[in-house]
Amino acid sequence: MAQAIQGIQQGASGSTKFRVPFLDLQAQFAAIRAETLSSVERVLETQHFILGSEVKALEADVSRLVECQFAIGCASGSDALLLALMALEIGPGDEVITTPFTFIATAGSVARLGARPVFVDINPDDFNLDPQKIEEVITSRTRAILPVHLFGQPADMDAILEIAEASNLTVIEDAAQSIGARWKGKAVGSFGRIGCFSFFPSKNLGGAGDGGMVTTNDPVLADRLRVLRVHGSRSKYQYELVGINSRLDELQAAILRVKFPHLEKWTSLRERNADRYRSIFRQFKLNDVVRLPSVRPGGEHVYNQFTIRTPQRDKIREYMRQQGIATEVYYPRPLHLQEAFAYLEYESGDFPEAERASDEVMALPIFAELTEDQQQHVVSAIATFFER
Repeated sequence: MAQAIQGIQQGASGSTKFRVPFLDLQAQFAAIRAETLSSVERVLETQHFILGSEVKALEADVSRLVECQFAIGCASGSDALLLALMALEIGPGDEVITTPFTFIATAGSVARLGARPVFVDINPDDFNLDPQKIEEVITSRTRAILPVHLFGQPADMDAILEIAEASNLTVIEDAAQSIGARWKGKAVGSFGRIGCFSFFPSKNLGGAGDGGMVTTNDPVLADRLRVLRVHGSRSKYQYELVGINSRLDELQAAILRVKFPHLEKWTSLRERNADRYRSIFRQFKLNDVVRLPSVRPGGEHVYNQFTIRTPQRDKIREYMRQQGIATEVYYPRPLHLQEAFAYLEYESGDFPEAERASDEVMALPIFAELTEDQQQHVVSAIATFFER
């Protein structure tokens, strides 16, 4: 059994106090406090808050990381998806193929523009869109495929791109949870015509609020995205398109620039923690009762989440809460069964793998600062539950 964890830490997502929080942003901040405060002061001194030098510098950083020629900052990961679809002029009458097992922004951005989300079931091994099920839902109205690199694991981009090319479809990557992940050596966000990223605080590269980024190698699309994010304007009070207000703040960009040089190290620590979880689960002989996340051959997982599966998920979560261990469920109900998408007329049973995953998944703490003692405490609690 693990040694007792000394001290109580406040979880990042609420007032409940845990010995093992789900995410400890305070620990991350402590390591970069001086740099972060200096970056904020630098922006305040300039009094330039919207689309300035900090945003441009962050765009250049992300462009190099993602290996795309252009990166365009915006207000959130949700807006990144919306802007991508707007730039491609996807709207009423169009269909976009995507997954029902994801955050609502993926399909919600499609629906918001009057297009129809068309769901395809997931692969149970990696929770990502199952390419083998895509072709059967392609119609004359299909415009794009929108895969999600879920939890930090790349989707099977070889298969998706092959299908898209054969059917003359555009690929938009939802890489909100997967900055730095790679598929066969190539960065996610660089495969499709547009990649979409989020800087929500819980992401591997998270800001002090909302923020997002769109990546592309298409200069025409890049120009259009820049115009769309500022109300469709290229010059003051002159509008060539109907756009939206989705500008990345200088303050957010400055904070993200402080964090950016640490991203590679933080990712390595998440990978270390994932490997350590696997080792500890083996020590407790739990592999027959708990299914650990797999890594698809050719993929480099960056572990925004470490998601396990067990049919006894809800009972285990409650027991772990009692032991002072925070967990999360991403996602408790697939999108095709959400009230917001009832008009699509999907039914229970239409996507059995997504529905089964929603009943079984549980994310364990995986943040970079997680200690070995904390991980031992997490796994020993699961072992004790099954012993009982």
